[in-house]
Amino acid sequence: MKIRKAVIAVAGSGTRFLPATKSQPKEMLPIVDKPIIQYVVEEMVASGIEDIILVTKWDKKTLEDHFDRSFELEHSLENAGKKKLLEDIRRISSMANFIYVRQKGPYGNGTPILSAASIIKDEPFVFAWGDDLVLSKTPFTKHLIKNYEEHGAPVIGVQKVSKHLVSRYGIVKLKPRTREMEFVIEKPSPEKAPSQLAQFGRMVLTPEIVKILQKTKLGKGNELWVTDAISEYVKEGGRFMVEEVSDGKWLTTGDPLNYLIATVDYALERDDIGEDFRAYLKGLAL
Repeated sequence: MKIRKAVIAVAGSGTRFLPATKSQPKEMLPIVDKPIIQYVVEEMVASGIEDIILVTKWDKKTLEDHFDRSFELEHSLENAGKKKLLEDIRRISSMANFIYVRQKGPYGNGTPILSAASIIKDEPFVFAWGDDLVLSKTPFTKHLIKNYEEHGAPVIGVQKVSKHLVSRYGIVKLKPRTREMEFVIEKPSPEKAPSQLAQFGRMVLTPEIVKILQKTKLGKGNELWVTDAISEYVKEGGRFMVEEVSDGKWLTTGDPLNYLIATVDYALERDDIGEDFRAYLKGLAL
């Protein structure tokens, strides 16, 4: 079955960015001149996704407005003769079919899936976190979908991290000489980590995973973890594939330091400002 839908989790509070997130969602913070969430949506669309399901909460109205038409702004740009800007603004709302669902249920990264379950129905789908970016030549979600089509099994994105960072992420153990998951453990200590392959907010899931998640008990930190459902799926004999970032890198924006790193990396890739920005950074290094 062709993968047409993507569920993007954007119901977080962004407390690590206060006061900047006091009146705007964390996912609307800009990476240069484009909000974080737009990069995520553009990756989905470039990978063939048609329906974007954004799982939100009460304070995400500006995010929803961003993907809506802005007739007053469009009229102003048209009168000013700013055709390129006008095209860019109009493209935002026409990229995909946008669906908004309010998150309900316990805290945890598995809850957005359950909130969108009635829309997902019996289809495989992409699940993404709204503050994870992948800067790569080919949209990373396209790699995930290709993996799913080749193996007919759910798949998760991973990237190798430093050993001292494994306690921040879900860490994956591969079966010998394969790209198939043996198990995943949420935020292990460096001593107990089975590898340095950290899972991040890009995966292709199937209805079977959703059904398991509906029965999954709250786990570490009294949260509902999608990794717990994945682990149960694998224990029951299901195949779960792993896709490592190969032509780029995963960039989280979940805290101020990593947000700044992502901004720098994206700015350096820009044709219009990258060269001048690189020269400025070299000047600072002196």
